[in-house]
Amino acid sequence: MGQIILLNGCSSAGKTTLAIKLQQLLQAPYQHMALDQFRDGMPSRVRGLNSPAGDPGASGLNVVPALQEGEWVTQIQFGDYGEQVLKAMRRSIAGFAQMGCNVIVDDLLFKREYLDDYVSILNPEKTWFIGVKCSLEVVLAREALRPGRFPGTAVSHYKQVHEHGLNYDLEVDTSAASPRQVAQAIVDRIATPPKVFTAARNLL
Repeated sequence: MGQIILLNGCSSAGKTTLAIKLQQLLQAPYQHMALDQFRDGMPSRVRGLNSPAGDPGASGLNVVPALQEGEWVTQIQFGDYGEQVLKAMRRSIAGFAQMGCNVIVDDLLFKREYLDDYVSILNPEKTWFIGVKCSLEVVLAREALRPGRFPGTAVSHYKQVHEHGLNYDLEVDTSAASPRQVAQAIVDRIATPPKVFTAARNLL
């Protein structure tokens, strides 16, 4: 059974950079599996830009402007097909681990049910739940430099992805520390058993 390092954080928090650095530091090979990879694999017709209900663009991943706390932000909304893809992604991750492959997961847990699904299918003794955080100022600066990112995307789910009522096995902050420093903290943490998924499974 492979080990899983599950990185959860908002867009532009540094998860992908951290995943690559972890691959470099860890002696055993770890497969990087990211939400972005599965998003990019969707047909373009189901990836909408403010697509109305019933339009194919609303069935996958729809980028929608919305008012949040009095400010306009860019929300990411998943339709029926998008939710199917996310569920399949989580089972693909579980399948890799069941085949003995170690996995670094790069995800955004928009809903508590996504976490509950992970808890129900992953081995709690082999899964470390890592909260990847960063100051909003730094996140916004990174987002502004990334091509293809709509302004206000990260702020729309900056708090949302962490509001699931569980403590992490480890929280890291990428605001100032180098990717190597943050990755090393995770390497040190996975030298001891995880706790979060075991506790969560007892509540299901």
